[in-house]
Amino acid sequence: MSGKSVIVHGTCVAFGSKAALLRGSSGAGKSDLALRFMAVGPEGDQRPRLVADDQVVVEPRNGAGLIASSPATIAGRIEVRGLGIVEVPHLAEAALVLVVDLVPSEDVPRMPEKVPQSVEIAGRRIPLLRLSAFEPSAPLKLKLALQAAS
Repeated sequence: MSGKSVIVHGTCVAFGSKAALLRGSSGAGKSDLALRFMAVGPEGDQRPRLVADDQVVVEPRNGAGLIASSPATIAGRIEVRGLGIVEVPHLAEAALVLVVDLVPSEDVPRMPEKVPQSVEIAGRRIPLLRLSAFEPSAPLKLKLALQAAS
């Protein structure tokens, strides 16, 4: 460990070893988008997985940037509206490379800004993207954003 970990309200998913933290108010679609993202097909050995739902532990590590994981008490569990809490395959941890704020579709910019936005988490800056969770293309947009993130 190289820094102090924080617990963030949100949902974290990964494609391969790169993770995105989904943030938004209750009902914004964090768990719903995560569930649909996990249904996206794999590419080679990279596949979409859940890291954490509801609470995400974010820890800065020397040489590894930010690492996201789930509190042990909720690892591998996701809230599925109408079904309750269900168990799904998950990753114990992944490199957090992106924060996604879930917003209404009219608040998603058509084109990216010339100077990308970022947010600070656990003392480190991380790129910020805005998506509308309930758009049919949202899981694919999330996959593309993770693949492009460094």
